[in-house]
Amino acid sequence: MTWWETLRLALDAIVAHRVRSILTTLGITIGIAAVTLSVGMAQGATASISSEIGSLGSNLLTVQAGYFSHDGGQPMDPSTMPTLSMEDAEALSDPTIAPDIAAAAPAIQSGFELAARDTSIGTQAEATTPAWLAVQSRTLAVGEFFTPEQYDDGAAVVVLGSNSASQLFGDPGAAVGQTVTANSTSLLVIGVLEQSGGMMSTDDLAVIPLTTYRDRLSWGEEPIGAIYLQATSADRLTQAHQEAAALLAGRRGAATSEEAGIMIVSQQSLVQAMEQVTNVLTLLLGGIAAISLVVGGIGVMNIMLVSVQERVREIGLRKALGARRRTILAQFLTEAAMLALVGGALGLALSAGVAWLVTTLAEFPVPVSLPTVLLALGVSAAIGLVAGSYPASRASRLAPIDALRRE
Repeated sequence: MTWWETLRLALDAIVAHRVRSILTTLGITIGIAAVTLSVGMAQGATASISSEIGSLGSNLLTVQAGYFSHDGGQPMDPSTMPTLSMEDAEALSDPTIAPDIAAAAPAIQSGFELAARDTSIGTQAEATTPAWLAVQSRTLAVGEFFTPEQYDDGAAVVVLGSNSASQLFGDPGAAVGQTVTANSTSLLVIGVLEQSGGMMSTDDLAVIPLTTYRDRLSWGEEPIGAIYLQATSADRLTQAHQEAAALLAGRRGAATSEEAGIMIVSQQSLVQAMEQVTNVLTLLLGGIAAISLVVGGIGVMNIMLVSVQERVREIGLRKALGARRRTILAQFLTEAAMLALVGGALGLALSAGVAWLVTTLAEFPVPVSLPTVLLALGVSAAIGLVAGSYPASRASRLAPIDALRRE
């Protein structure tokens, strides 16, 4: 018997019991859809996070203090927790000390309420220096960023994120020239940041001069929360990291920045950390989804055993007419593999539909790539072959005389 005839017989058997065949494939359909969506969501999350972090610039470093000690990564005692200062930022900006650092922008993060007209919103403030815009690789939709002169004078000005401007004034373009109030202090809106979106969004931000914040808005002398560093180029990022670590450790009399309680994070390390998280989640979700595949495989095995039992006379007649054992084996293995492949194809169609809905409605990319499709179909076929091996072997071992007598 040719392979084409084997395929035709297997297909005829499946079509003859349509409802039973569809119900049999449900477990594999759900399992393949779940695994495919898990992989797609992980790939989409990784790509989205990488894109967002990459948009900040491949030469950006973030310096923070007091997060971990040098003895095992435990949180530091608040009473002895190190802090960052303006002097640290000035030293990091000195090209004679750190030649691979192009600019440094110290910042204090604080939340407060902004009010304009009859509207008030809670927002995150970033009190920083004029270097912040370039270091963070941000652009303005309208207006301008505060100048060094405005910074030195402690001018009462603010640059709003696009969402903050929209919530307060309706149209972000209409915000420039308007006045907002923060902690009873009036601030003139001089610019609106370009909409960024995503996890690293500045859309709900309010950026003000650090001098203005300390003179007019803070309740005391707050330490610097972070210093953003811009390396001279992406190729010099490692050198910039080393220079910053050595400088900050030396200023604190420590051998290393970790010993001094200083953490310096690059965009690449953030991407790697996020990828590790998504990989773990993918394995977890994939493992849960794989249970459906196991259940589906058991369903295929069960229905194939029923099929063998129902077709004992057919098997006996075929063997009596000269059908070889391997022919019977191939027929039932092919039937099991086709059932599993149908389930896999339905699962892929289901996952593609869900991925399209998520991508369209939630604007979150869930790619279903060709390698994923091929892998899913391969896994489906393998499940069918494994699940059908015992029923097929059982059918091929039936003796014609016993099969005909039993019928």
